Amino acid sequence: MDNRYTEAVQLTEQADLDLIMVLNSDEYHTDCVLSAAKNGKDILVEKPMCLTLSDADAIIAARDKYKVNIMVGYMRRYAPAFIKAVEEVKQLPKINYAKIRGIIGQNKLFIDQSSKVYRFNDISSAAMEDKQIRAKNMVKEAIGYEAPNDLTSAYRLLCGLSSHDLSATREIIGVPNRVVSASRWNNGRFITATFEYDDFYATFETGVDHIIRFDAHIEVFGENKQIKVQYDSPYIRHLPTKLIVAETVGDHYEQKVCRPTFKDPYTHEFEYLYDVITKGFTPKTTPEDFKEDLILFNEIIKKMEH
Repeated sequence: MDNRYTEAVQLTEQADLDLIMVLNSDEYHTDCVLSAAKNGKDILVEKPMCLTLSDADAIIAARDKYKVNIMVGYMRRYAPAFIKAVEEVKQLPKINYAKIRGIIGQNKLFIDQSSKVYRFNDISSAAMEDKQIRAKNMVKEAIGYEAPNDLTSAYRLLCGLSSHDLSATREIIGVPNRVVSASRWNNGRFITATFEYDDFYATFETGVDHIIRFDAHIEVFGENKQIKVQYDSPYIRHLPTKLIVAETVGDHYEQKVCRPTFKDPYTHEFEYLYDVITKGFTPKTTPEDFKEDLILFNEIIKKMEH
């Protein structure tokens, strides 16, 4: 059926659809998810699921009310190398330190060299204004007041690129006890933060520039073993996620690189989604799981205010 709509929520009402993928701009995610749930559809929603805690709660309530599956699109957490890394970290007797890094070139730098993408400019001024107003109001609610531009920009960066890094961090080493410090600069497009755990600290750094490279990794340092998950650009298909393990064995040093597959993390994510819908699996990237990210983003922002 070739149906076209002027409003995204109209698509969620189409009777012959079982699954809705919410991939539009994040200001509209909540409206689409709620409508899809009301219409009995299972849902994959790209990150960020939403921008505010109240919207997260509304999505959780709708899922429970209408008995549908909702899975957040954190494909990095479904990469086999990451899953192996989680198991490796569980075996560490002690963690001394962890480092989370996500510094990349702008998406356009990769896409223009590898794909043909149509960027349409026939969007009405009213629609663009609506998008901007929604974004402003949502960030104001999330932060608690009308924040300066650089703090607003930092929050959007956390919800965007950084949500991948911090979501994966929560799975591999857990939720930090507190955010010790956080800073932003370059109009909020670069961020650093320090997290406290029970017996170690972790540092987080992120930013977007104009260098054509993608440096996203999580590295965990044990007493005798160092475990690193290295991601590559998702904008070029099938670039592998790698697990790098370095350790002291006896009186010598060993390093090994594990590249489990060239199968794209998105493919693994969709295979898992299929199992959620057909076999009753519970997605690990649930709306409640994403809500933990929003709470952490808020704690980072509060540290930046001081």
